[in-house]
Amino acid sequence: MTRKLALLDDYQDVARDVAAWDDLDGWEVHSFRRHLRGRELTAALTGFTAAVAMRERTAFDREVLERLPDLELLVTTGARNASIDIAAATDLGVTVCGTDSSPAAAPELTWALLMAAVRDIPGQQAALRAGRWQTGVGGELAGRTLGLLGLGKIGTRVAGYGRAFGMDVIAWSENLTAERAAAAGARRVGKQELFAESDVVAITTRLSERTRGIVGRAELEALGPDGLLVNTSRAGIVDTDALLEALHDGGLGGAALDVFDVEPLPLGHPLLEAPRTLLTPHLGYVTREQYRVFYRDALEDVRAWTAGAPLRVVT
Repeated sequence: MTRKLALLDDYQDVARDVAAWDDLDGWEVHSFRRHLRGRELTAALTGFTAAVAMRERTAFDREVLERLPDLELLVTTGARNASIDIAAATDLGVTVCGTDSSPAAAPELTWALLMAAVRDIPGQQAALRAGRWQTGVGGELAGRTLGLLGLGKIGTRVAGYGRAFGMDVIAWSENLTAERAAAAGARRVGKQELFAESDVVAITTRLSERTRGIVGRAELEALGPDGLLVNTSRAGIVDTDALLEALHDGGLGGAALDVFDVEPLPLGHPLLEAPRTLLTPHLGYVTREQYRVFYRDALEDVRAWTAGAPLRVVT
């Protein structure tokens, strides 16, 4: 019997280039380049035994899973996925497996956005292409303060980049100790101190019930009209309405964002018209090296599940 496998949200049509899906015996593999949600998603996946979800692009809540009675295996790229209801999957007999990931992709994009915003690289390139020369003045990082909201694996790498550029690095998270901060080359401060003392705040923490909405009006006001906010983590950590207000009234110097409340970001979204913004379409994990890891492991997960010995089961 041939089973059907869906590769979801393969926007760049690269899944088949980076892993040997055609060598997967007993499976008919389908790649979906367009984002699907809701009824369109469940209609497209009717009759599919397995699906590979690219990070959190597609939500598999209980309602969606209940409408997919044929689904037995769901592979998420990465070790966890907040868009998958693991409890519902378990109740419905769907095995959820994860993959490894590259430690470099997200921190490197964080630093790319930070540097591009500080030197206004997108704006200067646009001016140059329009025939204008040196229309603005950027800044330097050396001697400035980098604040990290979260100091896990990603934050620790970004702290290293900051020190290499001569920045003073400070950090805060609810459970961060002074000793652990020092080991990462940072100084632990309080939450409000982080925003008041920093020239740039990079959000490198995970979205959870504790961190949802923890960056609001008070924090953005403390960061101030010369401050830069960089978010490559999750949009839900920041109050979007407060961010838009701060950008429009000049209360915040700028925002470099890779993540949004709704993805893909629709035309007409107010952030697209907000001043002093640098926006990228959730590229934090989008590298060829990362995709090789994701899809290699996802293929291995499918093979292992087929053999009755699933790997990297997410519980």
